[in-house]
Amino acid sequence: MLRIAAVPAVLLLLVSFTWTLADYAQATIARVLIIGLLAVSVALLTGTAGLPTLGQTAPYLVGAYTAANLVDLDMDIAVVQLLAAAGAGALFALITAPIVVYARGVVVLMITLALGELTYTLAGQWKAITGGTDGKLAFARPYPVPGLAKLDSDADVYLYVLIVVAVLVGVVLLVLRSPAGALLRATRDDDARMRASGHPVAGYLTAAYVGAGALAGAAGSLIVTVDQFVSPGTGGFEVSALILLAVTIGGATSMIGAVVGAALVVLTRDWLGSYWPGNAPLLLGVLFILCVYLLPRGLLGRRNA
Repeated sequence: MLRIAAVPAVLLLLVSFTWTLADYAQATIARVLIIGLLAVSVALLTGTAGLPTLGQTAPYLVGAYTAANLVDLDMDIAVVQLLAAAGAGALFALITAPIVVYARGVVVLMITLALGELTYTLAGQWKAITGGTDGKLAFARPYPVPGLAKLDSDADVYLYVLIVVAVLVGVVLLVLRSPAGALLRATRDDDARMRASGHPVAGYLTAAYVGAGALAGAAGSLIVTVDQFVSPGTGGFEVSALILLAVTIGGATSMIGAVVGAALVVLTRDWLGSYWPGNAPLLLGVLFILCVYLLPRGLLGRRNA
């Protein structure tokens, strides 16, 4: 209950950053929120559905390139870019679901890793769509919705990202508190019993996998809005490992924990790492070891989430 009560206060604090922080800080926190949304998609699969993944950067890249290509086509409505990117991420997940949802454990981890690496490789070679290894520019600042002012400043972009991430994470929390969330957790805990009870386990896992793909695709759209650029490196293996680390630190069964873990990982890498250049991986390793030994279920993880 205390965690839930703290959410409005945290949101108010984040909103206040629109007027109190410098442009660079706002852009940095916007990226943290985007990484947090991607971490939520991983936590949904890993902690709730029991499908450990290293491949959520695949729908993330698909969504990012979808948004960047819409910018090329002069589609300057951010919500349209967001919905298209989320749809592209969901479609990618739907196509690849048959080779993921029937596997378990380490096999799922390896399959999703392969999907992520294949997408990364394809992004580097499909120059007509992705710009190849040089990446793709998306310079035009969009309108959030028709009729509102363009997102001209970093403060505008930050507020847009904050609203979108808050809404999407809120939707995920509502779904997980519904019977659908209970069915996913039951499938994670004992899928054999669920099958014996007549539940379509593969269908439940496919729905979770497609939903997580949509979240990752939406995060891809947001990173294009912030950076106005996307390249294969936007979703490389380093990002996959970083996200899984964030989820482990925050608590794989907690969506809020995934966002908190992402913030800790990014701040450790980019802020603390700036004081000891070249030692960011060491700092992340120390953070991970401390969390594993002191908080084995993560900062906000629970046994029966």
